[in-house]
Amino acid sequence: MPIKNRFAELHPEIAEWRRDIHAHPELGFETHRTAVLVAEKLRAFGIDEVVEGVGRTGVVGVIRGRSTASGKVVGLRADMDALPMTEVTGAPYASKTPGAMHACGHDGHTAMLLGAARYLAETRNFDGTAVVIFQPAEEGEGGGREMVEDGLMERFGIQEVYGMHNWPGVPAGTFAIRTGPFFAAADLFEIEVEGKGGHAAKPHEATDTTLIASHIVVALQSVVARNVDPVEQVVVSVTSFETESKAFNVIPQKVTLRGTVRTLSEPMRDLAETRLKAVATGTAAAYGGEAMVHYKRNYPVTVNAPEQTDFARDVARAVAGDIREASVTMGGEDFSFMLNERPGAYILVGNGETAMVHNPAYDFNDESIPAGCSYWAEVVERRMPAA
Repeated sequence: MPIKNRFAELHPEIAEWRRDIHAHPELGFETHRTAVLVAEKLRAFGIDEVVEGVGRTGVVGVIRGRSTASGKVVGLRADMDALPMTEVTGAPYASKTPGAMHACGHDGHTAMLLGAARYLAETRNFDGTAVVIFQPAEEGEGGGREMVEDGLMERFGIQEVYGMHNWPGVPAGTFAIRTGPFFAAADLFEIEVEGKGGHAAKPHEATDTTLIASHIVVALQSVVARNVDPVEQVVVSVTSFETESKAFNVIPQKVTLRGTVRTLSEPMRDLAETRLKAVATGTAAAYGGEAMVHYKRNYPVTVNAPEQTDFARDVARAVAGDIREASVTMGGEDFSFMLNERPGAYILVGNGETAMVHNPAYDFNDESIPAGCSYWAEVVERRMPAA
């Protein structure tokens, strides 16, 4: 089954929805306009039930098939939030909100799932219930966790769940997927280095926190280089080095380091956290200072279940004619919270040769819309075939 004709017809309209969302990006849980737009459209499509405020600003729509005798319930998830970046695309529909842009394609994800919801509400050619999930705050704030903790799976009886993300570098409208660990666990750390401030001309009278912090940055690389099995994948990145003084001649009393740790298994996650804390505190002590480590386990590993991944692979192949084997990525994805609750699969849809996500020149490729919508519709119709 190639691209559904209905999505070819709806393509211009879905693209307009996408561009409207793109022009009005919203961050984190502040996706109020987007959530209202989504809820209004779902109601206009004749969705059986529309629930707002799930996981603070999430929206859930329930679509029942011609029959629900199978008792099956399948969830489809899209994210709605943007990033705190300034857009440089120059597109006529570019962000109208200073300091915010859809640099990860969540505008496209939302529009494609809306398109699929419209089709499914029109046809209802399945035996069961489709639950469309529009999630806020994927970009670091854990909207997926909030929706799960708000009872998403239990309230709507979801038995398995599927997600999708666009991917630059993969031909537009084609797909890539893999079984097992796919996106990494993404944890956050903050290290507060305390010493004794002083004058730059008298370093012997101070305990130099910039020197200590610099040694910590270098020493943290030993966690991967000398503590982790070389066949495992772990990334430790210090991304912020902030002193309390901006003066040229002051040794600051305090320096704060921030960064991320990315792993693909719980044992490596445990190891990385333990060693990061030991290295930071030990290095600071060696130079006469102190280090206080604040470590937050943020997004877990995104793990595709074997059965659901094989099914998703077959659906994508039917839509696009072929499918690639995706590589593991060390990026984080909070769809992992939903996959921890129910079996499912996360798939990539090609965005073509565009700027990479999280780049100020990035833009979602509207040519991927018919394939993405067709995939969603086929997941429902094939997983819950009409009697």
